[in-house]
Amino acid sequence: MQFFRESMLELIIQTSTNLPPDVRQAMAWAIQVENPAAQSGQALAIIGQNIDMAYEDEGPICQDTGFATFEIKTPVGVNQIVMRREIEAAVAEATRRGKLRPNSVDSLTGKNSGNNLGPGTPVTHFEQWEAPDIEVRLILKGGGCENKNIQYSLPCHLEHLGLADRDLEGVRKCILHAVWQAQGQGCAPGAIGVCIGSDRATGYDIAKQQLFRPLDDVNPIPALARLEADIMEAANRIGVGAMGFGGKASLIGCKIAAANRLPASFFVSVAYDCWAFRRLGVVIDAESGAIKKWLYRDPDRPVERLIKEGMGFRLSGREVRLEPPLSEEKVRALKVGDLVLINGPIVTGRDALHHYLLHHDPPADLRGAILYHCGPVMVKEGEPPNVRWRTRGAGPTTSMREEPYEADVIRKYGVRAVMGKGGMGKKTLAALREYGAVYLHAIGGAAQFYARCLPKVLGVDLLEELGVPEAMWHFEARDFPAIVTMDAHGNSLHEQIEAETGAKLEEMAPAGR
Repeated sequence: MQFFRESMLELIIQTSTNLPPDVRQAMAWAIQVENPAAQSGQALAIIGQNIDMAYEDEGPICQDTGFATFEIKTPVGVNQIVMRREIEAAVAEATRRGKLRPNSVDSLTGKNSGNNLGPGTPVTHFEQWEAPDIEVRLILKGGGCENKNIQYSLPCHLEHLGLADRDLEGVRKCILHAVWQAQGQGCAPGAIGVCIGSDRATGYDIAKQQLFRPLDDVNPIPALARLEADIMEAANRIGVGAMGFGGKASLIGCKIAAANRLPASFFVSVAYDCWAFRRLGVVIDAESGAIKKWLYRDPDRPVERLIKEGMGFRLSGREVRLEPPLSEEKVRALKVGDLVLINGPIVTGRDALHHYLLHHDPPADLRGAILYHCGPVMVKEGEPPNVRWRTRGAGPTTSMREEPYEADVIRKYGVRAVMGKGGMGKKTLAALREYGAVYLHAIGGAAQFYARCLPKVLGVDLLEELGVPEAMWHFEARDFPAIVTMDAHGNSLHEQIEAETGAKLEEMAPAGR
């Protein structure tokens, strides 16, 4: 199969950069139903522009290019060992080209492999079938939405919903709770795959397999088809909205399977995926390895733009301009809901850097700084001493992972703003108030949109020690938009939306629960 590696490389690139038509259609619906002037409407405008930019420039839709899972069906006699080797080579090449971010980290040492290869990565599931061709389906699922996967053991008591018993009503409560608990941390509007039953491990596997179903299909089991439709209607009444800002579009897909279980166990496993729902597939000629057919999309059909020319995210003229380093006075004047435009230097820092800062002095002065929770996609060009870096994606990561560290970082180093997505907790909120800092919310997954707002790489620290996603990158920002969602006066939009949506969830529990 001389063309198999190139076919896999093309599948990876297209999956990372070009959303399939069913997902595009769902996102077009979300953009249409939301008030464009609301925060969720503004977020969806940026998301729509980002989807168009990614396709046009063949750049990653989201900077977190995710955990690659390949589902492969082969005829009897095909050498799966060779296929796995060729898939790994294609993954490494896609990473070198900046279509995938280096995402494979040694769980014992914390070292990034740099090429997305290592024990367990990528995931390749093989299955034999009697058809003459090979079928390969790929899903790229990012860490933010992967962290919002959830599994329930029935019966159980759920916040705002009460008792979830061992019946379909109990299952319904679990699924609605799963959508609610994701809030903006899962980059809503999202999609969910669900497995009712099985064991713990296989239940999660079957739930993830449901994400390979087209969003517009109909479940062949009538009871599950009714449940899927009911969940779609109910989940979009909860009011989570895009990025957890509140709104009408919280869920773009719900796919449910049922599997037999032990009498003693009743699990409901939920695989949550974000709006950047990246999955494609191909049919491969078993002799040549060439692509015979694309799944989920017709490559001859023109890709329609989600945002028409001249539309999309627009500035109102009321934005607050921030030019780091920031003063305490400037920061304390900000309030929840303010839209800011950042011009000037910002630095990135994720999990590994926050851990580093608890034990070492920072490699740069952070007084008055904006610390951006971002693991960018970077492409290295040239050779020493003339190396330069090009930014291929630079959207925010989920900030809640930094909750154990952030208050200490703000206190010790004088950071005036932290920026990411999904909001942070009470410890950080208290530090913002005490030391005079704010939380800025960027739009999750908007890797191409924000890459254009960071036109210049000023430098990088701790690259060898921490790897590309976790290093401290120094960027020059230009008209970088973000929303104040936690201010220096103890106010949090995230706490407000969580309370409001919790009340809506409570209304959906049957009388008497």
